[in-house]
Amino acid sequence: MSKFKLFSGTANPEFAKKVGEYLNIEVGVATINKFSDGEIAVQIKESVRGQDVFIVQPTCSPTNDHLMELLIMIDALKRSSAKSISAVIPYYGYARQDRKAAPRVPISAKLVADMLEAAGIDRMITIDLHAAQIQGFFNIPVDNLFGSIMFVDYLKAKNLKNPIIASPDIGGVTRARSYAQKLGYDLVIVDKRREKANEAEVMNIIGDVDGKDVILVDDMVDTAGTLVKAAEALKKMGATSVMACCTHGVLSGPAYERLNNGTLDELVISDTIPMKESSDKITVLSGSTIIGETIRRITNNESVNSIFI
Repeated sequence: MSKFKLFSGTANPEFAKKVGEYLNIEVGVATINKFSDGEIAVQIKESVRGQDVFIVQPTCSPTNDHLMELLIMIDALKRSSAKSISAVIPYYGYARQDRKAAPRVPISAKLVADMLEAAGIDRMITIDLHAAQIQGFFNIPVDNLFGSIMFVDYLKAKNLKNPIIASPDIGGVTRARSYAQKLGYDLVIVDKRREKANEAEVMNIIGDVDGKDVILVDDMVDTAGTLVKAAEALKKMGATSVMACCTHGVLSGPAYERLNNGTLDELVISDTIPMKESSDKITVLSGSTIIGETIRRITNNESVNSIFI
């Protein structure tokens, strides 16, 4: 009998099913319902005593419901005598609030980390945290997998004539440089000024993009304002084409409208968050393989770091 089990919340059950298929195991049976006032009720329908348990639950929209559901599932498993509980959170919500950027504001990413630990997790597995230092908010092992693992082969297969990697802002340079090194491409930076949340104004391009096929890389795309404006600026500077690779397709508010009407040629995302609607401009790659391989290696006490090499 397998010594580990996989469970899923309601945030992205299809993703959990793909992880289970990679591991050749069935997703565990749990009932998740709501009382009439919105309170979440969970019951684990099979024994987990003495087993290593992995819960797949991205904390995507509605973020608060999915986060609370995850916490309640953790508590249910802990009280059912699971040997260990690992939270597989492909998309870690509240990650954008990772520091005090203004007076009298919370550090919500730290608060969520504290809540998860208090609930009883022994490990967290995620993909492309918004800020790598969030790993330090936890006092348990955190496997922050690189989204670039999913995108590199896809980009190579595109056979672009004059490819170049672009960071959509100064803060994303480290991530963009990682892509550039893996692919052997040059790097440019889009310098933007953000006046308020979810709004961005592109100021200038640091580097030469004339005649280039530009690949913007970021950890997430939310309202798509930054990407669409960056694509416009890059094409004004002579870029032949502009595509974007963003691990998490949050795609809230006017995102789909902006993408469909904007000059961005293609958006490549992963399936860490289920899409609300389809678009001819969006390509979806699966992150279930790297999550599944990470779980396999953890349960077999193998190196996870070697996945990145």
